[in-house]
Amino acid sequence: MAEETFSVFKSTFKGDIVTPTDPDYEAAIARWACNAQRRAKIVAFVKDEADVALAIKYAKTSNLPIAIRGGAHSPAGASSIENGLVIDLSKYINTARVDVEKKVIHVGGGALWEAVDKAAIQCGLATVGGTVNHTGVGGLILGGGYGWLSPQHGLAVDNLVQATVVTADGSVLTASDTENPDLFFGIRGGGCNFGVVTEFVLKLHPQRRTVYAGLLIFAPPALEKLVAVTTEWWAHAGEKEAMLQMTTVGHDGNPVILIFPFYNGTEAEGRANFKAFLDIGPVADMTKEIPYEELNGIQNAAVYPGQGIYMKGQAHRTPHFAAISAAYNRVISIVQGPTEHRANIVYEYYPLAKIMSVPPGTTAFRRDSTPTVLVVVSWKENTVENNDVARGLAAELGRLITAGEKVTESQSLGYSNYDAEAVSGEKESVPDKAKLVFVENYPRLQGIKKKYDPENIFNKWFPITPA
Repeated sequence: MAEETFSVFKSTFKGDIVTPTDPDYEAAIARWACNAQRRAKIVAFVKDEADVALAIKYAKTSNLPIAIRGGAHSPAGASSIENGLVIDLSKYINTARVDVEKKVIHVGGGALWEAVDKAAIQCGLATVGGTVNHTGVGGLILGGGYGWLSPQHGLAVDNLVQATVVTADGSVLTASDTENPDLFFGIRGGGCNFGVVTEFVLKLHPQRRTVYAGLLIFAPPALEKLVAVTTEWWAHAGEKEAMLQMTTVGHDGNPVILIFPFYNGTEAEGRANFKAFLDIGPVADMTKEIPYEELNGIQNAAVYPGQGIYMKGQAHRTPHFAAISAAYNRVISIVQGPTEHRANIVYEYYPLAKIMSVPPGTTAFRRDSTPTVLVVVSWKENTVENNDVARGLAAELGRLITAGEKVTESQSLGYSNYDAEAVSGEKESVPDKAKLVFVENYPRLQGIKKKYDPENIFNKWFPITPA
């Protein structure tokens, strides 16, 4: 009976079906972070919404758990499933098409941000996208979506005007302010809890063709001055600027502080804006005026695929030298220690006024008035032991960063897309963590979950219990 059901599924499915006996199976289950890989029973490369509905129906009939793959960038494993069915959007539903007249871009659920950036800027337009351009569009948008343009245009979810969603019963629905507005609320921050998004329609904004960005490298003795200058800059940072700061150890073994400044203007304007940082004296200055479409690729070299990756989000209210220094010293000792693990800490400074101007209850995403911090621990050999070590190291670094700071329990989680405990059924899973992530929106989301996914088949990212 099971073979007969599979044969019927395969004969009506238009896309590609890959199983463990196929030669391309290993490539089909590979993920950006090697520790996120799971051995699925079926990978279904869908061609359209009808294929998605067929895959959902087959998985339900066969009692197979479901995962949805877009860009495969979740180190928590949200796009993978052990002995289940993966609905993979990346092969066929991956395009980006600009409507210049309406100033929107239609983006496939399996597209990467590089496709969006390149298509939009050809028309002198842009939207808020991921700061690593090989990240999938779907996961970033559904989880909130910070980007370099957030100070001007808000989060990625704030720029979503419409989505096409295949829900648990196979229905193909449009979600917008006017059609299925409850579903539209839920997907803007509620992740993949409500269905498979096959298309996003995003607002586009006029964007100059070049921007000031790149990399500044500082030696460790500059840290205290950098923290002081950052504190002063952050208090007055405007909508045309943002910054990432990373405390890490270079591949040559030397500790370094990396700063990625961004100014949405000319090089002269950018250098004037960040003069206080430049005056400290970087050991290398690789900032310049670059084509806009290269902006979200400047970190790509450091976040290559195939590593083991453990991410932990944090939040802090303001740069604090003692805490940042203590955490940095621990990063150095980890890299120089007995295990193969590397660690770095990324402090993300996107001015938050525009993001926080959205009224509560507009989207499911939890908005915090605190900058996000990302702890990243990486390693080479994909073993359970290495993952467990990384989990402990990330937790330790997180405690050092927030030492003495007064943040709420929800704020201490940081940005939800950075949470390694987001996936159900994993060792790091925390019961009812969705309540902390969605706070006052959680009861409302439970009602939406009951309507669109009462059996909770979409449960791979902060799973919401149906009301």
